[in-house]
Amino acid sequence: MGRILARIEFAAGVGLLAVIVVLVFVASVMRFFGHPLIWSVDLAQLLFIWLCFLGATRAMRERAHLGVDILIRRAGHRNRLIVETALAAIFIAFMAVLAFEGYKLTMLNRERLFGDSGLSYAYVTIAVPVGCILLSLAILTNLRDAWKNRAGGEKLVFTRLSAPDEAREEL
Repeated sequence: MGRILARIEFAAGVGLLAVIVVLVFVASVMRFFGHPLIWSVDLAQLLFIWLCFLGATRAMRERAHLGVDILIRRAGHRNRLIVETALAAIFIAFMAVLAFEGYKLTMLNRERLFGDSGLSYAYVTIAVPVGCILLSLAILTNLRDAWKNRAGGEKLVFTRLSAPDEAREEL
């Protein structure tokens, strides 16, 4: 399940980035010829917000977010796994609160229009709860993998212990 979701996230991220690049390019060309696409900037911003959440999820899945491990680096694998499990629980609790509040914000912004695009601002704000759910799923997948391989000491929840090429081979 995690691999399938990772492939879908990757494809969606590539697609969003391609659409953003094409949209901004076409908008700049049209502006040069005196026919600006007023809605293009708003749509590019909306897609970029979704791309940021997908990118954060991909980075979480690959354990590629920045981290400071100077205090825990010398601890054994099992102790590090316990600490990272506790941090994952805190992270998931925070994501749950953020998703709930993001959902409430989305419901408040259903009628509000997003710039000149004519789209509901809810399409922007719904990225928060969806992104939080995706990030939580990535952490849960990392947590499952870390505890499944705890004897081998290959993986942790947040920390990448192996070469970055390993994550690319999974896709």
